[in-house]
Amino acid sequence: MGPGAGLGRSAVLIAMIAAACRVAPETAMPDRAGRSVLLDPGHAEWRRRAPDTSYLRFQTTKGLFVLRLVRAWGPIGADRVWNLARLGYYDDTRFHRVRTDIVHFGIHGDPAVNAVWGKAELPDDPPRSTNRRGTFALAFPARPNSRTTQVYINKTDNVRSDAEAFTVLGTVIEGMDVVDRLNAEYGEESGGGMRQGKQGPLLDGGNAYMDREFPRLDRIIRVTIGR
Repeated sequence: MGPGAGLGRSAVLIAMIAAACRVAPETAMPDRAGRSVLLDPGHAEWRRRAPDTSYLRFQTTKGLFVLRLVRAWGPIGADRVWNLARLGYYDDTRFHRVRTDIVHFGIHGDPAVNAVWGKAELPDDPPRSTNRRGTFALAFPARPNSRTTQVYINKTDNVRSDAEAFTVLGTVIEGMDVVDRLNAEYGEESGGGMRQGKQGPLLDGGNAYMDREFPRLDRIIRVTIGR
């Protein structure tokens, strides 16, 4: 066996594993931010430009779903969501607000991380208010330029939301049935009230609070980038 054979076999093995996961080899192991980076929204890693189109794979307690993120629809919001997904912000977080028409996620499990990201507000993108089933956007309190980390997915056509300045960033392209099956038993009780300032216990308590008070919430296990 030649000196390069072992390396060649290793490369083939890596490619086979990536293919089995349906993730391109160059994105099969995306960077995950350490706690120091998670606590620093101003770090350069959070300012990387998203690809024109990217695919965010959410492994959850109900199975896998995939979001297609289209940067042209809202570049500011798309860059934020892509970097949060790429660096592991959404890993081990809860679907904290699930109703028959909508799903919310994006509150971190560490209260200290929530405290700094709550101040990392984004300028608004021009609205693309077509809230059809399967579309998603960054949520925001009822004031301009206040988006941070929370995302909602439309489970139905939510025409009432089209009058507001939400910027739809993409669509669910795989696993909408998984989104539909996320536990909705708690409804508004477990995570509503973003606009009314009632999410304090979730932000201050993180996963420990949510797991104690709402133990059957479904969760995101890990997010990876790629088809």
